[in-house]
Amino acid sequence: MGGKAAGSWLARGGVCLWVLLAAGAGQTREVPPWLDPALPTPRRVDLVLGQMTLDEKIGMVHGNFGSILRKSRPDDKRIGAGHVPGVPRLGIPDLYESDASLGVANGGTMRPGDVATALPASLATAASFDPDIAYEGGAMIGAEARAKGFNVLLAGGANLTRDPWNGRNFEYMGEDTWLTGVMAGAAIRGVQDNGIISTVKHFALNAQESGRYVLDARIEEPALRESDLLAFQLAMERGQPDSVMCAYNKVNGDWSCENDWLLNQVLKRDWGFSGWVMSDWGGVHSTAKAALAGLDQESGQELDQEVYFGEPLRAAVQSGAVPAARLDDMVRRILGRLFDRGLVDRPAPETPQAIDYAAHGQVARRAAEAGAVLLRNEGGLLPLSTALKRVVVIGGHADIGVLSGGGSSQVQAVSGTPLRLPIPNGPANLGFIKVTYHGSSPLAAIKARLPGAQVSYLDGHDPAAAAVAARDADAVLVFAEQWRTEAIDLESPALPDGQDALIAAVAAANPRTTVVLETGGAVLMPWLGKVGAVLEAWYPGDQGGEAIARVLFGEVDAGGRLPLTFPATEAQAPRPRVPGLANVKAAAAQQAAKPRTPGATTVDITGGVQGFDVPYVEGADVGYRWYERQGSKPLFPFGHGLSYSRFRHGGFTAQGGARPTVRFTVTNIGSRPGVDVPQVYAVAAGADGKPLRRLVAFKRVELAPGQSVTVTLPIDPRLIARYDAGAWTVRGGPVPVVLARDAGDAGQTASLTLPALTLKP
Repeated sequence: MGGKAAGSWLARGGVCLWVLLAAGAGQTREVPPWLDPALPTPRRVDLVLGQMTLDEKIGMVHGNFGSILRKSRPDDKRIGAGHVPGVPRLGIPDLYESDASLGVANGGTMRPGDVATALPASLATAASFDPDIAYEGGAMIGAEARAKGFNVLLAGGANLTRDPWNGRNFEYMGEDTWLTGVMAGAAIRGVQDNGIISTVKHFALNAQESGRYVLDARIEEPALRESDLLAFQLAMERGQPDSVMCAYNKVNGDWSCENDWLLNQVLKRDWGFSGWVMSDWGGVHSTAKAALAGLDQESGQELDQEVYFGEPLRAAVQSGAVPAARLDDMVRRILGRLFDRGLVDRPAPETPQAIDYAAHGQVARRAAEAGAVLLRNEGGLLPLSTALKRVVVIGGHADIGVLSGGGSSQVQAVSGTPLRLPIPNGPANLGFIKVTYHGSSPLAAIKARLPGAQVSYLDGHDPAAAAVAARDADAVLVFAEQWRTEAIDLESPALPDGQDALIAAVAAANPRTTVVLETGGAVLMPWLGKVGAVLEAWYPGDQGGEAIARVLFGEVDAGGRLPLTFPATEAQAPRPRVPGLANVKAAAAQQAAKPRTPGATTVDITGGVQGFDVPYVEGADVGYRWYERQGSKPLFPFGHGLSYSRFRHGGFTAQGGARPTVRFTVTNIGSRPGVDVPQVYAVAAGADGKPLRRLVAFKRVELAPGQSVTVTLPIDPRLIARYDAGAWTVRGGPVPVVLARDAGDAGQTASLTLPALTLKP
């Protein structure tokens, strides 16, 4: 046998066993049949499930919070956000879980040398309008996670941006259903193509952070189906995530993680989801109700009031309160995804593997460049010339790095962490959240492109001094920032710490002022008409400084487009103020007054906040649809973004039928290579019957001067349909479609004739 092992099937008692013959040794070793990759997954699951004890089944449906377990396993670098034991005697691996929205966060640990590549904010990825960028980022994160020994990533954020002040907007893909579904689906697929598992989260309506543990999101079913749920459905169809993470909040009266309608009826029945539902960390409130409502696994159990899926679940199964078949279903769903994803046959390594951080850094840089949005460029101020002689850079800690968003997505970047600050007056239960900068300096990247120029930096704390320094400069770059984080919402989308006054003073001294925004969402701009250019860089990640410089100097086009609306005033939003904020502040004051108990092991993640309702009055008319419905003109519409070149759209036609498409031509009529993102909107009745636009197709194209491309794009009929009586319904007849540059552009109109259709949920 040439030194290799040979195998054959033997039958014993009606069960097939795989027998390996060790060469030259004359020995045999029985390998259980469920470890045979040639068998279909359902058969493998049935076989191994039949061998499991009740203890082993219970063990697979609840898991530890990573930071708790790390105390007993301090040297295990695979301990991240969570851990669920497998069944070693049966060849079923443990689940090692890491937060991963923007990179392998490893549970927020800050071990020396335990770094990972930090992607830009998910909003930046969404702003690229390029699913290939999203896929590439997901694939990079998945590769690093597997190399570090993780096999489950808590990635795939698909919540819609409903409010401009949401602290976690930076982790999501914006306000549009189609854009979110396409981009989140591509990112999930990229993760899982590494042979590891991704979630999609947070299911559903986790649309704010303050009071997220206690609020009740109120919305009618048709509106929810046509907005947030459709975004999740599209992301799942495209990405095929193995797990869904249910949210903290209630939806229409029931906690998301014990919501029968959400989990059993929508997710598992209507959508046919065959994977498993895991809870968010601290999101479980019951045993029997949660299990019967469709929750399959309790995550981060130390953050719950008790380990509901531990001994209480065992007792519930033994008493019949939870049928044994339901426990089997919970375990079956987990096992099925482990087998299908290859984690049983090709487990993640137990020791860290080498990672090509240089190559991965280029992935992060490309994403940051593709998502940078040029909001304003008066007189062609940008791109900057390398012949400039005197440049002043002001503010934003641009001398040391770029800002990142806070919370569980925080990555300890390969480029370093030059600054890490605690939250000012932050609550004790959020001590893990820090204001963090990645070590990619925009100032250094700018200086590298101007070797013969005088490039100076001021921190911006003194607006008068900044104005004096800026007065005679050839170009002024003001870096403005707004930090956002998980668990806390902004009281206002305005720039904090007097930055508006700084920008106004500098712009008054020198109109050749460019503002570079590092933000996690929309901000107000009272100084907009006074500055020459505005570049939205979001939180640009591990190579953010270099990416910003490449866009500013025109080495790449500013190709991003806004994935969410920038309001002109706070009053334009459906909820100008954060619902429940008074409850949050009152609870924080009470918590601060309480003496801390040394050695306490329980964590009250609610902070003592009293519950409250949030009625989503906009319904399915999220984002730009709300502004159109209200007749409000925002500061910048969804889809807005400028290029360094110019483009012409033509030949716009629409083809109806059961599989509708649109077709058009894009031509670069400028003198530079550039990026265009044509967007197609259908005009159909909104919730109140008024015709409103809805994005149904988009395409990012990069063209050389004079180059043309003809684009044909399919349209999903559900984007035009209304959800009614348990199905999607398309009324037959003509539907106007608009080829536009953004949601507010008049564009070109064609007519799309559709047959009457009824589609399954």
